[in-house]
Amino acid sequence: MDIKSVQKKLREFALDREWEQFHSPKNLATALAVEAAELLEPFQWLTEAESRHLAENPADFARVEEEIADVMIYLLRLADQLDINLERAVEEKIRKNGEKYPIALARGNAVKYNRRET
Repeated sequence: MDIKSVQKKLREFALDREWEQFHSPKNLATALAVEAAELLEPFQWLTEAESRHLAENPADFARVEEEIADVMIYLLRLADQLDINLERAVEEKIRKNGEKYPIALARGNAVKYNRRET
């Protein structure tokens, strides 16, 4: 996926509809949170095993796919509005996470780095 190209399409989509006035960083962050919450709904009462086999239920799978797309769209719009280079930001975050969660301490361990006993 070419992030910049998708952001350009989304920007043009909003401009064509005169939605830029509504796409403030605050509004986009709010919409992103709402869409992320909507993504949770299909998983709400599933077991861990059922959640891993969601593709076996085409209707639920399609809904999750659509909600994931909505989350991505709002994330891309927010980054575009704030002029954040997502590729650089993600690479930097992966690097930082590597420092926070060294393999020797993190392998097979879900305890957050700041809650581990040293």
